[in-house]
Amino acid sequence: MLTRRLDEAKEAWKRKDADAARRAHQPLKTTSAEEQHTTARGKYLKSIIYGGLDGTITTFAAAAGVAGASLSAGVVLIVGLANLLADGLSMAIGDYLSSKSEGEYEAAERAREAWEVEKYPEGEKIELEEIYRARGMSPEDARAAVEIIAKDKKAWVDTMMVEELGIMPSNDSPIADALATFISFGLFGFLPIAAYVFALFIPALDPIRFPLACVLTGVTLFGLGALKTILTGKNWLKSGLEMLLVGGVAASAAYLVGVLLGGLAG
Repeated sequence: MLTRRLDEAKEAWKRKDADAARRAHQPLKTTSAEEQHTTARGKYLKSIIYGGLDGTITTFAAAAGVAGASLSAGVVLIVGLANLLADGLSMAIGDYLSSKSEGEYEAAERAREAWEVEKYPEGEKIELEEIYRARGMSPEDARAAVEIIAKDKKAWVDTMMVEELGIMPSNDSPIADALATFISFGLFGFLPIAAYVFALFIPALDPIRFPLACVLTGVTLFGLGALKTILTGKNWLKSGLEMLLVGGVAASAAYLVGVLLGGLAG
């Protein structure tokens, strides 16, 4: 287990107190559990998939609720398009702020690790040795590995970021993540109400616009669920059906609420 008290080390870094940092690395009489830090770094594909899933489910849920209340096609379009714009912007802004915060956190942790490597390299070596020994290395091998890594300070800091904090280096752009989310949300979220748009120009589709919207939504959900396997590595058929089921439950609930409360719209 790690001897370093991470909270104390962070406080020492804030005060730029090298002596306090040294004390934070001193062994304790009782072992302390290693503090785990994980940072989920969103890739563009992830933003596209989950933006698309959210857009599809929420837009169809809104449309289904309106349809369940037996309101006009115009109301479905208004609610659906308003949902696309408002929720799409909300998700994009949230993605941007989240990615930006993660990047700032990563930069701050890297600066602290670099400072500790500079001010108290012995403690950082001990800490890394403990990590490797906890994973099954012999004391001799762990020490040898650490000495090799410590020859390059950048590699040393990179290693501490991954091994201690669980932070993988990333060059993701918060703006690009946000744009990917917004575009995906808008593109896939439009499909559930596309049948209503098409019916404006093709009157023959008017009687089947809601069933057609259900089919388009189901195909979209299945496709995005299957695409998700690029990230998860799971079976594409199972993942597609799973997403179809989850989306179907959400849409059915919205439709049921529309049916039950449809009288209030009158």
